[in-house]
Amino acid sequence: MTRLPRIAVLVSASFLAMAPLQTQAQGLFSPVITVNEKAITGYEVQQRMALMQALGAPGNLEADAREALIEDRLKLEAAQRFGFTITEEQTQAAMEEFAGRANLTLDQFYKVLSDAGVERETYRDFIISGATWRELVRARFASRVDVQDAEVSRAQAGLKGGTMAGAQILMSEIILPLPPGREAEAQDLAREISQITSYEDFAAAARRFSASPTRDQGGRINWMPLSNLPPQLRTTFMEMEPGDVSEPVPLPNAIAIFQLRGLQEGAVTPVDYSEIDYMTYYIDGGQSVEAMTRAAEIKADIDRCDDLYAVNKGQPAELLERHKDAPGAIPSDIALELAKMDNGEVSTALTRNGGQTMVFLMLCGRTATQFADVTQDQIRLNLQNERLGAYADGYLAQLRAEARIIEK
Repeated sequence: MTRLPRIAVLVSASFLAMAPLQTQAQGLFSPVITVNEKAITGYEVQQRMALMQALGAPGNLEADAREALIEDRLKLEAAQRFGFTITEEQTQAAMEEFAGRANLTLDQFYKVLSDAGVERETYRDFIISGATWRELVRARFASRVDVQDAEVSRAQAGLKGGTMAGAQILMSEIILPLPPGREAEAQDLAREISQITSYEDFAAAARRFSASPTRDQGGRINWMPLSNLPPQLRTTFMEMEPGDVSEPVPLPNAIAIFQLRGLQEGAVTPVDYSEIDYMTYYIDGGQSVEAMTRAAEIKADIDRCDDLYAVNKGQPAELLERHKDAPGAIPSDIALELAKMDNGEVSTALTRNGGQTMVFLMLCGRTATQFADVTQDQIRLNLQNERLGAYADGYLAQLRAEARIIEK
């Protein structure tokens, strides 16, 4: 299925086959969640699921839609408490800006969403929640975000070849799955692991809890270029010292925790990438013996990405996807796997569809770009936005902890 920026125009049969019976229609508009006495209906959940599918969101759509709507209620309630609203002009501009990310006008975007079964009001509510929250976060926390000149210079050096030129990173990882119904348990475990202070304890935790193939070596990953990592992780590691453990990092259907074991500079010219070319081939069976055997057979028969087209010959076209994305647009779990790979290498560590489908991932190539035109003001703004994002995440977690949420 085609996804953004060529947004999906089809919606699954589960959305098109809603029963027309009056009793079912009535039930659809009944509350399925209450957040501080404010109701979320089954219709809202189905609409958010349709929107998420149209936007190409991975994972468990129903669970993610319910979670997103809970967060929207908490965000809007907080904004109302402090008297924050956005104008009609701001709302219109935000809707147009979001549609523009797909290279579509707002009317074209509406047409695509309509074809996917998404009402305009659903899209509008989604935009208003996000835009209002951003305004509230800026108002409450912008004064606390003070990016020093030295930090800007350090980040600029990492881009342009200064003190971080050719930097290599040595790290360990723990990937915790999020089994349905046990998300809170996994999050508690992730917070506990993030408090580890020794290499030995982190390696032991990796062997015990991690779902990544690296668990067999205590989560250890070999030296890799810092520039291979997803952009959102680079700043995290640049602020850590060897032995430090990161805060939990959310991934699709998982949580990652990292430990920095080493960071060294090199004499090579630093490289960053404007585009990553990779392919995903979906194999039924998840991590079963049959699926792993099939993956091994495919791996033995191919040398480059184009060979996968022959593998998929005669099968449904949607089983094979080729992606050419900017690093920041790649799903975080895939981006982390690609960071460990060289051109032509394969990974079978990831799954989709609740673990029932293996992602046969192959890196085709990376397109390099230079950062000579990146100004200090742009770097400063990026660092400020990252820190505001951290404040926003913490504030939202506080709101959730204090809320009364009842799910049916």
